[in-house]
Amino acid sequence: MESDRNRNPIQHIQTNDCFNLWRNWSGFWLIGLCNNFAYVVMLSAAQDILKKQQFKNTTTFNSSLIILDTEFENLNNGNSSYYDCSSVSTAAVLLADIFPTLIIKISAPLVIHKMPHGFRILFCVIMAATSFLVVSFSSTVWMSILGVIFASTSSGFGELTFLSLTVFYNRNVLGAWGSGTGGAGVVGALLYSILTQVGLSPQVTLLIMLIIPVTMLISYFFLLVPPPSYPQWKYGQIDNSIETSEEREPLMVGSQEEQETHSQENRRTGLLTLTEKLHTFKTLIPFVCALGVVYYAEYFINQGLMELLYFQKFFLNHAEQYRWYQTFYQVGVFISRSSLCCMKIRKLWGLALLQVLNAVLLLLEVCYKFLPNTWLVFAIIFYEGLLGGTAYVNTFYFISKETEDRQREFAMAAASVGDSLGIALAGVTAFPVHKYFCSF
Repeated sequence: MESDRNRNPIQHIQTNDCFNLWRNWSGFWLIGLCNNFAYVVMLSAAQDILKKQQFKNTTTFNSSLIILDTEFENLNNGNSSYYDCSSVSTAAVLLADIFPTLIIKISAPLVIHKMPHGFRILFCVIMAATSFLVVSFSSTVWMSILGVIFASTSSGFGELTFLSLTVFYNRNVLGAWGSGTGGAGVVGALLYSILTQVGLSPQVTLLIMLIIPVTMLISYFFLLVPPPSYPQWKYGQIDNSIETSEEREPLMVGSQEEQETHSQENRRTGLLTLTEKLHTFKTLIPFVCALGVVYYAEYFINQGLMELLYFQKFFLNHAEQYRWYQTFYQVGVFISRSSLCCMKIRKLWGLALLQVLNAVLLLLEVCYKFLPNTWLVFAIIFYEGLLGGTAYVNTFYFISKETEDRQREFAMAAASVGDSLGIALAGVTAFPVHKYFCSF
């Protein structure tokens, strides 16, 4: 009796295709989660470890390293500022965090094609694991800073690596990657809080989190189903550059016309030259600028204004209000980065304009205090997260869709500089603005 496979081979092929699509979607979701998860959790642990160091030693550490809600609890005691804020903005920490990523994103797309994909992933995993180990065993401030740098390197290099990797798969994995990175903020902070709340020390919690780099490794090597000709451990390109020697090598006695035809084909299928990369990047400038403006406004709010949005006549204290601002923001990012399967928005400059209006509105609120209560600010912060996540996933979706095959891998990696550049500029701008208001 024939098996079901033999009776209906077409259905079997379709079933395999669906299963492979599911594996790739799940793999990219987990990889996106792990890529940003390490950074989120490591920062949360760093503040606790620095806090312990502060109590353990009589030396006063640089307050800019104590971030998020502990900034309020440890630094605002006795603060007479009208805005009840620290004179040192979290923008100081942001600048230290973002510059390694920015340097990588500017330089790596020009040379990263020389490193096989397998080695790129191993580098990201090693950097992430090192960040956990360094911060968990840190006994000084400089060791904790080093852990931040390792985490930033892993996250930045991982982002441009996996974005460029999506060109070898069905385009729907972009939605999976975006959703995973959005989920990292919510899941990472929540899991870290739960483990420390049940009594585990930050050091033990961080050592447990070493499972995250391992999960990334397993997701890439065992869950993803790459194309047969995928250059895993060798230097090269896929499909459009893999040809037989007969196809690539012109005949010694061939005509001039045949040699010219071969030269034209090489230009269509070979590796991009530096001139071609620069030309490709010029076509990406509208995408990069729009994404940069969105992230500039977004992080100007997060690092320059969010701590200043304090409502004294509210049942939550300052630290709790700030913590909920972060929560609503992360939930908004997660939802919007998961929205690519439901809607696609090509008008990225419209998103940028809306985010700038958000920043202006909240800056005016800091100046004039005209909003009635914190609930409205919660809604605005949630909306801010929605805009940021939507801009991120749609930027890379339309770059992937509108870029030619040969330029696509470089384009996906190069365009990732947009968000980091916006974040860095926001940190530079937010620092003096925050300091100015805290001086009142």
